[in-house]
Amino acid sequence: MAQEMIEGINPTRMELLKLKQREKLAIKGHSLLKEKRNALIMEFFNILERVKGSRENVSEKLIDAYKDLTAAQIIMGDLAVRKAAMSVKESVNVDIESRSIMGVVVPVMDYDVQKRNIVERGYGFMDTSVKLDEAAKEFEESIALIIELAEVEKTIILLAGEIESTKRRVNALEHIIIPRIKNTVKYIEMRLEEMDRENFVRLKMIKKTMEMEA
Repeated sequence: MAQEMIEGINPTRMELLKLKQREKLAIKGHSLLKEKRNALIMEFFNILERVKGSRENVSEKLIDAYKDLTAAQIIMGDLAVRKAAMSVKESVNVDIESRSIMGVVVPVMDYDVQKRNIVERGYGFMDTSVKLDEAAKEFEESIALIIELAEVEKTIILLAGEIESTKRRVNALEHIIIPRIKNTVKYIEMRLEEMDRENFVRLKMIKKTMEMEA
């Protein structure tokens, strides 16, 4: 199989110097990208552990919340629970900022989930069940956990995309670009050596001819 080279390159000493400089830069870039890829993979798996824990926490909290909600519906009736829910005011403020992980911009959720007592939630506590209070409390706690989960899951998605992109660039440098540069350098060096030998022979013949004429 023929070795691939860079097309359109003239076999001159100037081009050879340029290619050797490109080779150095490509090798350095390849090394830096491998370091970045490895660092991103480590960060990815560290955050992945957080995702697993966050999902479990959200799942457990929501299971408890829906159990208490179901109990409240049985005790109070579905219509009464719906009426109480309609009177509850929003209690969540979320601001999305960002930070950088190895050049990858990921979200940072700054949130405020108000912890309220029975009176502050807005529904009357005289004609409602304690199970409704417990469900409301657990749903409020779930909101904070869901926001945290959203942050780490989005971070995981962004890191995974950057890891894949970096891997493609590393592979392109390692298997395509650097080999082509090396092959082209080798080709030019061989051509220059051939040209030097041809020039040497030509000069030797010229010298011999001049001596004969003299």
